Amino acid sequence: MKKIIIACLFFVLPVSVMAAGGSANLMHANNDLHDKASLQNGAKLFVNYCLSCHSAKYMRFNRMGRDLGMTDEQVKDNLMFTTDKVVNTMDIAMKPEDAARWFGTLPPDLSVIARSRGTNWLYTYFMSFYEDKSRPFGVNNALFKDVGMPHVFMGLQGKQVLVEAKEGELPTFKLIEAGTMGEEEFANAMRDLVNFLEYLGEPIKTTRQAMGYKVILFLLILFVFAYMLKKEYWKDVH
Repeated sequence: MKKIIIACLFFVLPVSVMAAGGSANLMHANNDLHDKASLQNGAKLFVNYCLSCHSAKYMRFNRMGRDLGMTDEQVKDNLMFTTDKVVNTMDIAMKPEDAARWFGTLPPDLSVIARSRGTNWLYTYFMSFYEDKSRPFGVNNALFKDVGMPHVFMGLQGKQVLVEAKEGELPTFKLIEAGTMGEEEFANAMRDLVNFLEYLGEPIKTTRQAMGYKVILFLLILFVFAYMLKKEYWKDVH
């Protein structure tokens, strides 16, 4: 039994190290998939600021509404601007050729971006836009250098300049023009957006995790009975 446990630890350890590596220069999103108010605000930010260019074509409006505790009417009134049918997916009206002409390439679908990049990466990315007049849209990003995306949240955050960016450390910024939100309010808004993007990547995640705990508890209880049964069968042999 000890050999099996040691083998499992050696198997898991490299995975843990790789998962933790490279996170020194990332901010922590600290988002919570159980927070329905946060998810609803994240959905509002997504459809208002992201959905005009980025699709989420693996999610349907009515499915999102049910998961976030909203009725179809609430979804129609507050979150639907590209279609009038709640059964439709979250797609965009922009043509691929127009996107290529304006941005140089088609903006990626964001359905599984949180699973691809990670929530801390996304949160750091949204918080790291700074003024750079040499770029086509007048902004750059400390995490994703020379990104082709404009700072769509500039009106909320305001304008900031990059003060220092050392490798392996968090960059520092200075706000030079205030937006409609304060610094803490904007940071919380970006957490809500990241929360929603994580939900998009795996809508059933909280259900899966809750079921996983129950399965593990069941297996532990089963192990006790199986071990007792094994001892009963083999008591005469030993």
